[in-house]
Amino acid sequence: MLDPREAIDRLTAAYRGPHPGHRTLHARGTFYEGLFTATDEAGELCRAAVLSGASVPVLVRWSNAAGTPRLPDKASDVRGMAVKFRSDAGDADLLGQTAPRFPVRDPEDFVSMTEAAARPATFPLWVARHPNTIGAFLANARAKAIAPPFSFAEKTYYPIHAYGWVAADGTRRWVRYELRPQAGKRPSGSFEGLDRLRQEIVARLAEGPVRYDLHVTVAADGDDPHDPRSVWRGSRQLTAGVIEVTGPVDDPEESGGPVVFDPTRVVDGIELSDDPILRYRPAAYTESVARRTSA
Repeated sequence: MLDPREAIDRLTAAYRGPHPGHRTLHARGTFYEGLFTATDEAGELCRAAVLSGASVPVLVRWSNAAGTPRLPDKASDVRGMAVKFRSDAGDADLLGQTAPRFPVRDPEDFVSMTEAAARPATFPLWVARHPNTIGAFLANARAKAIAPPFSFAEKTYYPIHAYGWVAADGTRRWVRYELRPQAGKRPSGSFEGLDRLRQEIVARLAEGPVRYDLHVTVAADGDDPHDPRSVWRGSRQLTAGVIEVTGPVDDPEESGGPVVFDPTRVVDGIELSDDPILRYRPAAYTESVARRTSA
């Protein structure tokens, strides 16, 4: 298995770092607050406190995927939406990206893919050496995963990992999430410069909340929850709840410790798959956080 220190070294080098004080990936992002309210249907399928139906606070971070804070918002890049659900039972984190299909299963392949993508001239050579990724890249191209959006609030975000939902009677179902935007009004004015997406979302929130449906696909027989590349048929679709983002907040890291969105952070009633990318992420995050805080 790839040593997390080597992984962070290579990812940092791919973006001509280090960039002190910033995340290794998704280096530039901003924080927002809001509420999540689950549906009764979700509560019937999962006993987790965050799905009880009571409104729980959320912390949201919208970001660009690049490992440099200097990439302008008009550049082509994957965008991210990370959500921290804060229930009495503890925090649960969900990390989504604008690419609906994940191309690789192995941490080494992910690092080498990121290195290649940071050098667009050589990226086709990497794809040629990894032909099993072509289907995912074509699907992501059709979804315009890296096209510069008008707003963070108008994109669908896809958490790449599956989770086990455990009901009150102990029944477990594997699920995948999507964060689907509800229709909203665009704010007036023009937004330019390095952080035009931040400008736009702040202006939009000044006129009212931004809402997302937490959409869930329940696995069908044969759907693989342990491989992030797998394409599911699904046995059932439902809306698990609504995330309502109400406004921006100051960066909580400026007055406290690091804020980490970790997809392995779950609460009772939600279980992790054996997805190797998922299982690898906490060790890589620990290394990245250590470097970020020391800076």
